[in-house]
Amino acid sequence: MGKRTKKVGPTRGLGARYGATVRKRYVKVFTEMKKEHRCPQCGFTRVKRVSVGVWQCRKCGFTFTGGAYTPTTKLGIISKRVAKGVPVETKEIETVKEE
Repeated sequence: MGKRTKKVGPTRGLGARYGATVRKRYVKVFTEMKKEHRCPQCGFTRVKRVSVGVWQCRKCGFTFTGGAYTPTTKLGIISKRVAKGVPVETKEIETVKEE
């Protein structure tokens, strides 16, 4: 009977190098990037990364920009909300009159 190969995850090419913390971070980013995401236009989960920051839906062909590893970023969500005109939560400062 032949020797069985060991199952390895996304860090298969790294081996024992770079340290456990860096490899765990790499796994988190890589798996998030490789999973299928929802298309903002047609709603199907068929979005894949074309290149850094460029994403494309394989169903409707919609191409858009996003983050390097995810199609949406926190800053992008905030800027879209501001562009729509939805008020951003702000604390009002009361002015105190001195007598």
